[in-house]
Order: sequence, then C-alpha cells, then structure tokens
Amino acid sequence: MVHLIDAMHLGTPNVISIALLQAAPGELVLVDTGPESVFDTVAAAVQKLGFELGDVRHILASHIHLDHTGGAWRWAREVGAKIYVHPNGAPHLVNPSKLLSSAARIYGDKMNYLWGATEAAPEQHVVAVTDSDFELRGLRVKAIASPGHANHHNVYWIESQRILFAGDVAGVRIGDGPAIPPFPPPDINLELWRESLGKIRALKPESIYITHFGQIREPGTSLNELETRLADWADWIKQRLNEGQLEGEIIPEFQLFFERELLAGGVPQEEVKTYEKADPASMSVTGLARYWRKHHPEEVSAGSR
Repeated sequence: MVHLIDAMHLGTPNVISIALLQAAPGELVLVDTGPESVFDTVAAAVQKLGFELGDVRHILASHIHLDHTGGAWRWAREVGAKIYVHPNGAPHLVNPSKLLSSAARIYGDKMNYLWGATEAAPEQHVVAVTDSDFELRGLRVKAIASPGHANHHNVYWIESQRILFAGDVAGVRIGDGPAIPPFPPPDINLELWRESLGKIRALKPESIYITHFGQIREPGTSLNELETRLADWADWIKQRLNEGQLEGEIIPEFQLFFERELLAGGVPQEEVKTYEKADPASMSVTGLARYWRKHHPEEVSAGSR
C-alpha cells in the first residue's frame, strides 16, 4: 500500500507529495523527501500514520533537485536511512557545494526560505543505482535511468504492484488538471525525455506516482498529454527566441500563455496558482532557452544565442 504525504511546502497543499510504503514490518521506504524545510511536517505525517521514524530505512531519490531530495541528508543522519540515487547525483548528495552554488544562481536570497538547510549526507548512506534491480527487505525495486528533465533522474518500478514512482519525468499534474512539463535549467533534453517516456510506456504501469502531485490513475492518457506539451511548449519558446525576444521579455508572455492553457483545460483559478508554485513558468523559459541554444543552435537566430 502506498501512503501519500502532503509536505505542505510553504504552507500550500498539493505542491510536494512524498510517497511512503512498507517493504516489511519495521522497514519503511520514502520516495523523495522534499526539501529540508518540510522535514518536520513529513516526519509528523509518518508518525500520524502509526509508524516510527526509525523505521524509515530507505529513500528512493528520483533526482537531486532541492524540492525533491534537499532534505534527504537529515533522514540519513538522524534515522540512518540509506539514499538510493542516480550515479550522476550521488556525489552531490555527499558534497552539495556545486548543487547549492547552481541553485543559488537561480533562487538567490530566497534559498533558505524555499528549501531550508542543505548539508552533506553521510557517504556510507548514499547508494548509487540506475538500470538495476535491488531488494529492500523483500520488496523488489528496479531503478531505471530517465533523463530529459535532469541527467541524474531515476524512476522506480515495483513490478509486483505494477506501480511506478516517476519524480518529474512524468510531469506535473495537480488534482484533475492536465499534465504539464517542468523545464528547469540546466539539463533539459527533449530527445532524451521522449526516450524516457517510451521506457515508462513499455512497463505498462497501472498507476504512476509523481512528486507534483500524487497518483496518476490513467498513465497512458497523461503521458500522451505530457509528450504533446513537450513539443508545443518548446516550439512556443523557440518562436519567441527567433523573434529576437530576450528571456526577461518572454517570461511574462509565457506566464500568460501558461495560465490561459490551464484555465482552458478546466483548471480552477486557485489550482492555477498551485501549478505555478509546483512548476514556475519562469523556470521553463530559462530551461527551454538553454535547451535550444545548447542542443539546437542552428534552429534559433544568432541574436538569441
């Protein structure tokens, strides 16, 4: 059974979902942890479900972005949990200096407010895994490399239950709203993302769990919708770049496009705000502009490079 914990990031519901499941009696697994700023909220929720914090023995890290695993170090240090993470991400959990430097360029003086403290996880508690099977006290898990959103992204497949924990590569979906892609810098790669979606489809999961937010009960429809937006939103940004617009000029225009598309899809105004918190439009502009300039410079005008 999968328990979903709302991390209530910045006091807002439905932004960050932490999955908890029981591998065996006294042996719990968290899928992502959220940032350190939600540690106490998640810990209280684990106890409210009737479990002991010391029973959290394993963390499946989808990737190392701070909203997903910025608090993993505390679970490792304080309760001894092991963190399973893509090999590209493992060194940055042990020494987060480069990760923090990169994040600080984006978030500036809001770092602590948004994410809390990010410190080093004990090296002996960090396990690098991808494209491999492993057992957590009888629960068989397969880690599958799933780049596109980030080059340190894994999804985790539990075949016995036909469920997949997909982090961000299966998109952002709030309530009954549409699936949309999160495009933060610096690793966006649409070609690899499509390949990752192909891997997910091949598994034929009955349910997919995403960090933003919760359970997807109709994976095929949601993945198709997401893949369509991968192309549509990327082309929208490319067109603006080729018109000579700067990123700062594109952001408010994309924000309006983003909101109108969600509203047209039947998303209530309040949920549009939640989408924005989970998947900021400004980040998508920056991430997609970088994608075009890095991977397809021939497709954007010289003035936009």
